Amino acid sequence: MQTDPHSIDFAALRTLRLVYETGSFTAAAQALEVNQSAVSYTIDKLRRCLGDPLFVRQGGGIAATDRCAAIVAEAVQMLERLEAITAPAEFDPAQARATVAIACNYYERQLILPPVIRALRRDAPGLTMSLIQSSAQGRTQLLRSEADLLIGPIRPEEDGFYCRNLLGDRYVCVMDPEHPLAGTELTLARYTAARHAVITYAGSWKSGYLVQLEAAGRKLAEVLTVPSPSGIEAMLAGTDMVATLPERLARNLPGRVHIAPCPVPAPFEIDLVWTARTHAAPMHVWLRDLIRRTTRATLGPS
Repeated sequence: MQTDPHSIDFAALRTLRLVYETGSFTAAAQALEVNQSAVSYTIDKLRRCLGDPLFVRQGGGIAATDRCAAIVAEAVQMLERLEAITAPAEFDPAQARATVAIACNYYERQLILPPVIRALRRDAPGLTMSLIQSSAQGRTQLLRSEADLLIGPIRPEEDGFYCRNLLGDRYVCVMDPEHPLAGTELTLARYTAARHAVITYAGSWKSGYLVQLEAAGRKLAEVLTVPSPSGIEAMLAGTDMVATLPERLARNLPGRVHIAPCPVPAPFEIDLVWTARTHAAPMHVWLRDLIRRTTRATLGPS
C-alpha cells in the first residue's frame, strides 16, 4: 500500500539525492550528520510513497533504479529552486556568517587564493573558508555539495554547471642554473632526451603537455615522479633533472632556478566553476565576483 505522496517533504528529497549521489546510505548519513537508520527509514518511506524500490543491491554496493534517477533529476531542480527563493534578498559581507567550501589544488592555493583570503578577512571577516583537495574530483565534489566552488583547469561541459574564466597559463621548463641545458635552446629533441621530474598531481588528471606528447607518440624519460610541485626547486638543485611547470607557478618558486620556454607549452585556462545550487545566492554572487576581481588585479588574465 502506497503512502500519500503529499507526505514527502524537502528533507526526504535531500536524503534521496545524497544517497543517489554518494551511492551509500552510510555516506549520506555522515553528510546529514544523522544515524544510518534515519536514512534507511526515509528511503523506506519514499519507496512506499513512490511505489518503487529506488535502490537495489548490486555487487558490494547499491544501484539506483531508472525511476529513482528520474525522480532525483526532478528533485535536484526543486531543491535548488527552494534554496534560491529562501536565500536572503540582500547580502552584507561585513555581517555575513557562513562557511564556504572551495575545491582546489596546489596551484590555486599558492597563486590565486592568498590575495582572495586577505580580501575576505578585510571585507567579510565572518566568512569561514574551507579549502578541500580536489585532485580530479572537483566535479563530483560540487554535485555532492561537498564543495560550493571549484577552481582549476577543469571545465565541466554538461548542463547544470556555470563557469567563469579567471586566468590563462602555459608550461615552462625549470632546472638547476648549472644544468647543461640552461642557457641553450631547448628543442623538442633535447627536451624529450632530458631526465625529467614529473609532477603527477596525485590524481587521474594529466597535465596538458603530457597529453600532447602522448598524442604525438613521444614519451619523457621520467626518473622521478612527485604528487605536487611543493619543494620541486629543492629536488632539482644539483641534479640533471628538468621539471615542467605552469609558468606562473615556476616564477613564484623560491630559491635559484633556471626557467626556459617549453617546446610543448600547452596553454590552459583556470576557471571558477559552480552549480545551480549556489548560482543565484547573493553571498555566492558576491564571492565569485570578489574572486574574479582579486585574481585579475593581482595576476592578470593571461
